[in-house]
Amino acid sequence: MDPLQTPSTNPARLLSLDFLRGLIMVFLALEGSWLYEHLSVATEGGAAHAFVRQFFHHPWHGLHFWDLIQPGFMFMAGVSLAFSLNKQEASGISWNGSFKKTLKRCGWLFFWGVLNYAVHPQGLQLELSNVLTQLSFTTLVAFLIFRWPVPAQIVVCLGFLLLREALYRFTNIPGFDQPFVNQHNFGNYMELVLTGRINPEGWVSINCIPTTVHTIAGALTGKLLLSGKQEIKTMVTWGAICLILGYALDLSGITPIIKRIATTSFTLVSLGYCLWAFAFCYWWIDIAQHKKYLKFFTIVGMNSIFIYLFFEIVGSRWLNYYFHSIVHGLFGMINTPAIYSSIIASLCIFGFEWYLCYFLYKRKIFFKL
Repeated sequence: MDPLQTPSTNPARLLSLDFLRGLIMVFLALEGSWLYEHLSVATEGGAAHAFVRQFFHHPWHGLHFWDLIQPGFMFMAGVSLAFSLNKQEASGISWNGSFKKTLKRCGWLFFWGVLNYAVHPQGLQLELSNVLTQLSFTTLVAFLIFRWPVPAQIVVCLGFLLLREALYRFTNIPGFDQPFVNQHNFGNYMELVLTGRINPEGWVSINCIPTTVHTIAGALTGKLLLSGKQEIKTMVTWGAICLILGYALDLSGITPIIKRIATTSFTLVSLGYCLWAFAFCYWWIDIAQHKKYLKFFTIVGMNSIFIYLFFEIVGSRWLNYYFHSIVHGLFGMINTPAIYSSIIASLCIFGFEWYLCYFLYKRKIFFKL
């Protein structure tokens, strides 16, 4: 069993990693319950509306809080990978053995990513831009270079970013030669090649190229923590470097921050925030030993894959409608406004899903791929 998929009685585990992974999954589960959509409607025209909109992706050029969730997920996967491979090596598992385990995991990630997003009311559609299919690629790359020297891995990260820039700027495919314009960039062209259609919101499958940097950086951070060499200072320093470079590219007009096509500036800025967030949580939880009130989140983080697939497949396709029908019916008897009933229904859905994680936690059942 993966060391980051076992109960927190393991003295070697990082509670900060469990907490951040759990926090991300709580945010995603609340989105899956449709809570943010209902809150957006409820706060329309009010002062709180701008805050609620932070829980939606930015429409194009710019950055919202929600744009950092997927990079955080992929960064945490890299940290977890480092600890898992370290344990495997200590257990005497060969590189070939670890490769087979990683390849199997990546295969399952790809399978569930395709299956989850393929089913639509109008039929089956191939979609490769979701977090699971992206992670299947980035995890494999991070594994293959995991034992390389740190400078070599940084060069690989730079290479992926430069490759992304070259593809968007210099391929010059007619109709798809505007690198930062939705529906007319190289990523949109590749969607036609890979899936047969262009996503109207601009999401592209080849985001896996630049966002590989997130998972590699996570694995490097995991190695740093295992080495015990000035962890906080190093994370904060590299976070600052990424933020400065990313915002400089954006403000200078060289490369705008666009999450939907994972521009270089977006990749760097989001990585900088991931490093700072993890550095703070690592210091606060694992170094300063502030461990109160973490259980609510770590319970979810320990079964992150299970709950993600649950609210994406079962929740969005059946459970949400069932809960909303019941809650609207009950609260309609006392003339509760529909929007408030919807918010209550979303909170009930989340509560049910959290209890599922708690049920599994109490029975020490931890799903992994």
